[in-house]
Amino acid sequence: MKRKIAVAAALAASLFGTAACGGGGSDEGATSATGQVDGKGKTIKVWLMVDAETSWKTVVDDATKRFTDATGAQVNVEYQQWANHLTKLDATLAGSDVPDVVELGNTEFSKYVFSGGFAELNKADFENSGTWLSGLSGACESEGKVYCVPYYAGARVMIYRTDLFQKAGIADAPKTYADLLAAADKLQAGNAADNKFSAFYMPGQYWYAAMSWVKSSGGEIAKKEGDKWVGQLSTPQSLEGLQKWVDLTKKYSKADVTKNENEQAGIFSQGSGGIFYGNAWEQGVAEEVRKDPNDPTSPLVPTKVKGKLAAAPLPEIPSFLGGSNLGVTAKSGNKELAAQWIKAFTDAKSMEGLAKAGALPNATNLLDKAASDNPKIAPAALAAKNSWFPPNAEKWADVEKASILQTMLTDVLTGKKSVADGAKWADEQIAATLNEA
Repeated sequence: MKRKIAVAAALAASLFGTAACGGGGSDEGATSATGQVDGKGKTIKVWLMVDAETSWKTVVDDATKRFTDATGAQVNVEYQQWANHLTKLDATLAGSDVPDVVELGNTEFSKYVFSGGFAELNKADFENSGTWLSGLSGACESEGKVYCVPYYAGARVMIYRTDLFQKAGIADAPKTYADLLAAADKLQAGNAADNKFSAFYMPGQYWYAAMSWVKSSGGEIAKKEGDKWVGQLSTPQSLEGLQKWVDLTKKYSKADVTKNENEQAGIFSQGSGGIFYGNAWEQGVAEEVRKDPNDPTSPLVPTKVKGKLAAAPLPEIPSFLGGSNLGVTAKSGNKELAAQWIKAFTDAKSMEGLAKAGALPNATNLLDKAASDNPKIAPAALAAKNSWFPPNAEKWADVEKASILQTMLTDVLTGKKSVADGAKWADEQIAATLNEA
């Protein structure tokens, strides 16, 4: 997921607008009266993903300058590629010459938190930490301790055809869920002659979307009771949300029930859809599809929906965020300096720079200003105010790898299982996976 976000971040940007390494030596010395660590003669190593270099390098450079001016320490920023960053990190953490600061995707962090790869941080040291986006911070927390800092986000929104809305007499983007269904009814009626038309295009294995509906009804995927994880999809609240998603998908979508959302923007670009639910940057992908979606330098190819799309928050549905967090490695010899650099790179000044570059800041109290500074991210900024994160369990990645939720959703949509039976089966599989020794 994160590699797609990185590639699309570069697309969205185009569409919208030798010192000692950190892993060696002892930790810092005295802290000054201003609270800054004396870092003279030291260099910290920072691993950021390549989209920081291509989309907001000036923000990186400014934070680094402010950090160096305050501490005297130098910074060696090394930009990493999404294709191999986890393999490289695993190999590096097994040795002694480690980076001091590492960026990971929010869904990637949990594994390393539970394996002891990152050092504990003092949450109160970081600006706006009381209002961090829960869809990012959820991965950082374990048993009351914090191991990473939210960096930036991208939110899922409703992306819709303005021309079809106008033709159907729909004046504005839906403000309530009832408005959404009414709009879908009008779109479906007005395009009945197109047997491929989806009033709301929803791939059947799009579990991020399905679980957003579960969250909207107060449901959960799983929770920890004592020392055991227990599946929660069979609770009344979860079943209500899941049924709402199933009803919408069956009535309004012609998408393949055995596919996920990875290709939805490209399919939507072909013109047989009224609404889809995607990351904000997928609007740009749908309007300007590249010949090679994994190559940000390949040419743009205009599509049937060019200039016909707009975005808005999906009413009453919380958003699953994509994005990144920053942590200090447990083996770092410069932990305090590393934390000071993260503090500078995630403060309000840096967040303002990220928003102007098209990324969402890391805290809810910064979203309104971000939307004002860059109206193109306003729909995503509004959606990000209500976000969620999967169960922060050591083995959650194994649940995703086993495609438990995806299998349940396809079974329900094809009639192989009822909603209740599918939820019960998924609860059993999720619990067995999360509790596996």
